[in-house]
Amino acid sequence: DLGKLLLDLGSVPLAEVHGHHVRRFVAQHHGRGLSGRSLARLLSAWRGFFGWLGERGLVRANPCDGIRPPKSPKRLPKALSVDETARLLTSAAEDENGVLSARDAAMFELFYSSGLRLAELVALDTDALETVLADGELRVLGKRSKARLVPVGSLAREALAAWGAQRSVLAAPDEKALFVGARGRRISPRVVQMRLAQRAQLQGLPTHVHPHMLRHSFASHVL
Repeated sequence: DLGKLLLDLGSVPLAEVHGHHVRRFVAQHHGRGLSGRSLARLLSAWRGFFGWLGERGLVRANPCDGIRPPKSPKRLPKALSVDETARLLTSAAEDENGVLSARDAAMFELFYSSGLRLAELVALDTDALETVLADGELRVLGKRSKARLVPVGSLAREALAAWGAQRSVLAAPDEKALFVGARGRRISPRVVQMRLAQRAQLQGLPTHVHPHMLRHSFASHVL
């Protein structure tokens, strides 16, 4: 980045660089195809360098102060197609006892049906199941402890009812978590991620699937 600066400066001494020089250099690099992120890094390096020079009395002011890089276009989050989602949620091969398959089906259907975040799903307790089956709605505690009420579709309710009927086989007697791991305690986010990735691979999906992708798919398909 500093090498680019020296090339841009040519014969202009460092002590005589002003903001209009830096703006022109940034515009030129942008015109050559440098992205907003790369330009932000470039400016950060230049700003730090001129700050270092200023501390030593070699420049009077930092010419990069107040100059911002152009914004990079926002990338749309990756979402599965409707057909890919249907394939993912189709019953995969059963586990040895079938309980883990029932649990996974309930988790993934709920992800897609209600657009939950991973942290919101693993934090659910058994009392949520009663509300879902009775009212078709789920109260979740999201970011910054904000509560919201989300609808739960019929397929997700069926999967949750099936899991609820088998949960006691896996769960420890005193465990209140709705979804539990192989040891009977609240399932960890990492296990959910691994099980979803394994399910996607087993169903022949061509991309790595993670929980947030189901949230994006939920939003895209609703729209």
